Amino acid sequence: MLEGIFGNKTAEKVLLHIFHYSEIHASAIASDYKIALNPVVGQLNRFENAGILVSKEMGRTRVYFFNPKSPLLRPVKELIQIVYENIPLKEREILFGVRRRPRRKGKPVL
Repeated sequence: MLEGIFGNKTAEKVLLHIFHYSEIHASAIASDYKIALNPVVGQLNRFENAGILVSKEMGRTRVYFFNPKSPLLRPVKELIQIVYENIPLKEREILFGVRRRPRRKGKPVL
């Protein structure tokens, strides 16, 4: 759905992953979709240059997330949310099944 608006499938995948995980690095997106890293990095850089995303260094990794100061943040996130909510639950579980944050200490594994 977002492919027609943002130009290609990679842009859609990047935005959906950042919407779901809040912050993510390029290699995680590429490995989840089993695609090359270069197109993902290109899209992340394009969105960062447009002001929709910002990034920060965490060790040797660059992590991307939505720019909270962007005037486009709200409409872009609303658009992504519509697409995200229309993805069937089973497909979402497959796409976003990898846990990206550590479990809280002492939390039972159920």
